[in-house]
Amino acid sequence: MPKQLTEMLKGTLEGVVLAVLARRPAYGYEITAWLREQGFTDIAEGTVYALLVRVEQRGLVDVQKVPSEKGPPRKVYSLNAAGRDHLTEFWRTWGFLTDRLRQLRDEGD
Repeated sequence: MPKQLTEMLKGTLEGVVLAVLARRPAYGYEITAWLREQGFTDIAEGTVYALLVRVEQRGLVDVQKVPSEKGPPRKVYSLNAAGRDHLTEFWRTWGFLTDRLRQLRDEGD
């Protein structure tokens, strides 16, 4: 992944992960695997797990421990009302930024 893309992704990864959880509850490895399938091949599991800890501490997700066939129970994350509000604000901010960037790019042409 190019360095510029990596840096931009750092600023948006929380919103991306919340958007994934808006679709359905998931555990960390599932989220990482899905992101990789979508082309985010360089995302490390540790990055996603650290982000999940942060959003849990901020009260944006609910966590349920689910038994696993292999090893300890898995923590399954689901978006709660505060997380949905936060995601709505993320999309609003994203829309504002993309509109301004598109305008800036188009004025330069």
